[in-house]
Amino acid sequence: MQKNNGKDIGMTGQQAFQRLSALCARGEHCQHDMLEKMRQWGVADEEQAQVMQRLLSERYVDDERFARAFAGDKIRYSKWGRRKLEQGLWQKHIAPEVVKEVLDGIDDSQYLKVLHPLLLQKRRSTKAQSDYELNMKLTKYALSRGFTIDIIRQCINVDHEDEFLDPTV
Repeated sequence: MQKNNGKDIGMTGQQAFQRLSALCARGEHCQHDMLEKMRQWGVADEEQAQVMQRLLSERYVDDERFARAFAGDKIRYSKWGRRKLEQGLWQKHIAPEVVKEVLDGIDDSQYLKVLHPLLLQKRRSTKAQSDYELNMKLTKYALSRGFTIDIIRQCINVDHEDEFLDPTV
């Protein structure tokens, strides 16, 4: 931190670069997160631009790489669907064309591998008076997880419990 008459006036660009490059070396981060950190640290606007340019040119920060890692982790660990991923990437200020490319690159079979066990577990714990009511509750649950209706229907529209359990049927 720099001092001016004993008051903190913010971090220098060099200090910010050192901290952010160390942070980026440990995991993927997007431009928005880096700019937000520098703003919180009180880095001057012109220094923020210089630091960000250096982070980009030295490939510490790459929004497309971040988006791919973010999507993969959220599908695998948080069991998110396409819509929720899209919203999460939007909140990180990732460019729409990058978001589209990343989401289009995810095969529907990945979503099915995540959604089948999720719905099976939910089906076991959901009380319903009819199959229709059960399917509506499962659909609402899957929609809240960000899955699209076409993927949900592939999992729910089955005639027998055995088919629901086995996605290859």
